[in-house]
Amino acid sequence: MAARDRDRFSTTTRLRLLGEQTAARVYRSQTKRQARRPSRLTGRAALLALVLCSMIVALAYPMRQYVSQRAEVADLKNRQEQARARVEQLRDVKARWQDDAYAEQQIRRRLHYVMPGETGFVVIDPGAAKQSRTDRGAAHRPWYANVWDGVDKSDASDQ
Repeated sequence: MAARDRDRFSTTTRLRLLGEQTAARVYRSQTKRQARRPSRLTGRAALLALVLCSMIVALAYPMRQYVSQRAEVADLKNRQEQARARVEQLRDVKARWQDDAYAEQQIRRRLHYVMPGETGFVVIDPGAAKQSRTDRGAAHRPWYANVWDGVDKSDASDQ
């Protein structure tokens, strides 16, 4: 027993016990820190999140403006191309009207002009005349006929 007591009070035994106790404390503190870390938001992480959100908010409006301006530029280019095509069409029409034969042909067709010595005829389709009389709407009748029709309709709805 004396040998045991001697081992118990020896320096190596005390250092070994002290090292084991220290290692146990360090292990406990590390496990507590690791257990707390995922659930706790650190100050650095909060600052990083705040900076990222600020950057996103700061860049959102300029990006929206950029995209809308690009769309507007594309629309204006499309309009410009359409205007150029229309100008070319109008130049072609103008060039045709410079030709006397084309002008004479259009005058005869549109205005029903005839040259001196010619006899002009206008042919009217009889089916078109009958159809126009039957399809006569309120716009082609006199105003008072429309008023009387309105009065008749209101009288009929009261009865």
